[in-house]
Amino acid sequence: MLTEPISLPVRGDADVDLDLHFILSDIVQLSGRVTRLAHRVTQGPEGPATWRTLAVLQQSGPMRLGELAAMSQVAQPTMTKIVAGLVEREWVKRIADADDARAWQIGLSAKGILKLTEWRANLATALMPLFEDLTEDDRRTVRTAIDILRPRIDLGTTAIPVAGKD
Repeated sequence: MLTEPISLPVRGDADVDLDLHFILSDIVQLSGRVTRLAHRVTQGPEGPATWRTLAVLQQSGPMRLGELAAMSQVAQPTMTKIVAGLVEREWVKRIADADDARAWQIGLSAKGILKLTEWRANLATALMPLFEDLTEDDRRTVRTAIDILRPRIDLGTTAIPVAGKD
């Protein structure tokens, strides 16, 4: 139980590291909100975990079920159900693991790539009304921010250890 008051940093302090801390916090919060908005505006039968799973496979390539569950942030039994549905729809394929004849890897199929691409296009279309008033300068700023963030996030998928793992 919390007995001491929490002393939180104050926005606007001149501390550069603290400013970066708030910027990163804002990015995390906004990305979560965009993810929730994405699911709400696309209203398909697939949940966020399905799209996250396909995106993980597109970015990282084939992997074992346990690793895929961890990267998609779901429990292994949940991933087993997700993968079964994706295999049935032919959005993913099971690939024999070259290192272990008893194991399988899950890989993204051409149909899965097409569905993920379609979902992302539908999402962008649905979000257009929120952003169509951006000026050319605003668009350049957003593109620059993406160009700055992408390589850091890509690096973070391998450089930052997963919490609770050694």
